[in-house]
Amino acid sequence: MGYGVVARLFHWTTVLLVLILIPVGLIMTLDLPRATQNQLFTLHKGLGAVTLAVVLLRVLWRLFNKPPGLPASVTAGQARVAGLVHFGLYALLLVMAASGYVRVVAGGFPIELLNAMGIPPLIGKNEWLAGVAKEVHALTKYGLIALIAVHVGAAVYHARVKRDGVVERMWPPFARRGQAVQR
Repeated sequence: MGYGVVARLFHWTTVLLVLILIPVGLIMTLDLPRATQNQLFTLHKGLGAVTLAVVLLRVLWRLFNKPPGLPASVTAGQARVAGLVHFGLYALLLVMAASGYVRVVAGGFPIELLNAMGIPPLIGKNEWLAGVAKEVHALTKYGLIALIAVHVGAAVYHARVKRDGVVERMWPPFARRGQAVQR
């Protein structure tokens, strides 16, 4: 049995956002023309805010919708590691989004998307707090990238080596006609 369409959409929306955010975040700090940098910073901040909302909604969804069981081929140890990796991904995505928000707002910078939506900053300017958040954001990216690599590696292992149906629980983003899904 696979995940339902809502869980799949949360997953693949998060994947898409992260696949944009990471390279944009790395590129925007390079020595680029200021206008290009500004556009990349604006994109990164806006998508970061969207990612925070998506991940929070995803966590809420997960709290009220139990995931489908794992195939018998997955050992108890593998299931524990998978659970820890998933928890770590959720936690680090939330830390990245929150620390990015705090870094920007406490640094006195706008988040244009939130401003356009009429959402005021939740905290005032505070250079010390902005500096701490900047360090947290910078350090957390390594843990997030590492867990993403572990997650993708496990998916490839289950898809190509074990061929045990683990990946099919989440792929494709929409369930195929006649494919059993959990609601």
